[in-house]
Amino acid sequence: MNEDLNRPQGRYLEELTPGTLIRHRVTRTVTEADNVFFTTMTMNPQPLHLDHEYAAGTEFGRPLVNSLLTLSLLVGLSVHELTLGTLVANLGLTDVTFPKPVFHGDTIHAESEVLEVRESRSRPDAGIVTVEHRAINQRGEIVARCKRTALMQRRPAGTE
Repeated sequence: MNEDLNRPQGRYLEELTPGTLIRHRVTRTVTEADNVFFTTMTMNPQPLHLDHEYAAGTEFGRPLVNSLLTLSLLVGLSVHELTLGTLVANLGLTDVTFPKPVFHGDTIHAESEVLEVRESRSRPDAGIVTVEHRAINQRGEIVARCKRTALMQRRPAGTE
């Protein structure tokens, strides 16, 4: 079997240095169905997400995509090039903001900037990385950002 197929796609601790900027390749257009499904699945009755008539009377004039869907999408878009197969655990999300709304039909792409890296005091095979994730719509507007702290694997010995 080809060993390269078994190599994780995410980055090991040693590949993450402060200032590294990863522009994630995968993008996603958010549909009305995505928004309705996520909003109802999470038991959120907010009419701003579900009721076109109600939303038409707001300053936005149409339904907004649930901000927690936007946050989940932002983190998800980062997985392939950052944490796929190399994440031990998410340790926390902080400084979550939504500077612009997301609407049905918006296409979101993400970027991640490494802010901080340190060795784990209790796990010699891992380290702690803090990144800022940013979600950007098709107009180039930042629609969400957060800081994510994760416990990441070190590169296994002998796998340079």
